[in-house]
Amino acid sequence: MSQTTKSAVLGAGPMGLICALELLKAGHSVDVYERDDRIGGMSATFNFDGLEIERYYHFICKTDYPLFELLAELNLSDQLRWTDTKMGFYWNGRLHKWGTPQALLRFAGLSWVEKFRYAMHVMRTKSINEWTALDKIDALSWLKAALGERAYNVLWKRLFELKFYELSDQLSAAWLGTRIKRVALSRRNLLQESLGYLHGGSATLLRALERRIAELGGRIHLKAGIDKVVTRGSGKVCGIIVGGEERAADQVISTAPIQYVPALVPDLPEEFSARIRAIRNIPVACVILKLKRRLSENFWMNICDPGIEIPGVIEYSNLNPGAGPTIVYAPFYMPKTHPKYARPNQAFIDETLGYLPKLNAAFSPDWVIATHCHRYDFAQTICPPGFYAQLPPMKTPIQGLFMADTSYYYPEDRSISESVAVGRRLARAAAGG
Repeated sequence: MSQTTKSAVLGAGPMGLICALELLKAGHSVDVYERDDRIGGMSATFNFDGLEIERYYHFICKTDYPLFELLAELNLSDQLRWTDTKMGFYWNGRLHKWGTPQALLRFAGLSWVEKFRYAMHVMRTKSINEWTALDKIDALSWLKAALGERAYNVLWKRLFELKFYELSDQLSAAWLGTRIKRVALSRRNLLQESLGYLHGGSATLLRALERRIAELGGRIHLKAGIDKVVTRGSGKVCGIIVGGEERAADQVISTAPIQYVPALVPDLPEEFSARIRAIRNIPVACVILKLKRRLSENFWMNICDPGIEIPGVIEYSNLNPGAGPTIVYAPFYMPKTHPKYARPNQAFIDETLGYLPKLNAAFSPDWVIATHCHRYDFAQTICPPGFYAQLPPMKTPIQGLFMADTSYYYPEDRSISESVAVGRRLARAAAGG
């Protein structure tokens, strides 16, 4: 590709910004188009009652090497902070300590044999480096074979039911295994979990990327989504339509949810469009609370209890003490077809507040300083067994059109580090034509 290649990147989340940066370094002329009024995607911040905080929670693990490389490149390594975090497990009407050998030994919900099987399963999963075999196995069967039916019911069943509902049995073991491994390896030692965050939050990274893109001559256009990719029946990208105006482009690289691509590119072959439509996602309604007092000592609290219909709460201020008062995220994942998802945001907020006295008996409504609820329709990709083969290639049949979204993290967990890794892969694909 020559230095005059005009590349249009769709989406200014971390993946789109990384892709733009890499293309600029390769000599492309790059414009980034974002429908939102700010950069960041799911890591974007908003003003929450005077506090700049991310719409959705993020954390960093010890194995997030692509992110560490980017921080070094942007001279941000000194902004990385590590916290000794704690994990809780709410089960059978009580909050239990979790995430350490001592907590496992003291947990009354499992027999000694089940505790041993659970520990061995985590140890084995930590050592897996090749996920191809587990890509062909469903997660529930994998867990039940490793832990036993009863232990699965205690530890996992409710988590799957409250995130995936009728889709719970349609997830690959590889998808789950990488999540177990990522957190299990993020420890200071065997007895202490250690997770990270950036001083100033993800906004620190986003601002640095924005500056570097501008320094290299790139342009970011906010409130300016791409309406159509122009091909004129030629089978290759000829330009884009933005706000009713046609603009020149040799390449279009989409980092928006791939489900939008067929509508943007009407000339895309139907067979390829069908592969895109086959990729399913579930949305999230994420409640955020600002409280006067701590809810618990935990950063992450899994919930497996019939009296609470959320799979967990994330007390972000126990990871990042500089976030201000107590900040709690409560994510309601569910298929968009679920009747509950049609409720107004306030209903999710009220439901969350109703659960807090169960999680902390001392909770009082006067603890609440502010509340908010964000929604996102493509929060979690459904990754069934065989998902490696199901994913369409980044390079589409239209010459000059490339695409990726969070589905392409598979089998890895959703994280900014994976945004960096996939953004770079996408840029390499585009730079290679």
